[in-house]
Amino acid sequence: MAGRADAANTRLVAAVRQMPAQDVFVVTLAGELDHDSVEALREALAEGLASGASRILADFSDLRFCDSTGLNALLRSRRDGHETGIRLELVALQPPVARMFDITGAGAVFRMHASLDEALADNSEK
Repeated sequence: MAGRADAANTRLVAAVRQMPAQDVFVVTLAGELDHDSVEALREALAEGLASGASRILADFSDLRFCDSTGLNALLRSRRDGHETGIRLELVALQPPVARMFDITGAGAVFRMHASLDEALADNSEK
């Protein structure tokens, strides 16, 4: 699993791994996602979009905070993936992050899973 942190701000770590057997690319985020750290997410999602996998799972198990900059990056990647047949799905949103998705209504456009195991087991179309 490769990991990267934004050079200017190590508050966010984005680790990536491809799971070819499941046709899945996993982006695991840890820390705080905001204007200063969003580039690590953008790079990880771009790698996922270029990977050839049919699904990108963004694992938020260890993400403590996400602001509108992070939300916008996720929405753009979802749109870009949708245009090429790649689904971006969210995993294990923690309460502060889930609240932001609820307040903005953005949670309605993403398929969400309680855990990575659940997401890997559910390969149905949405």
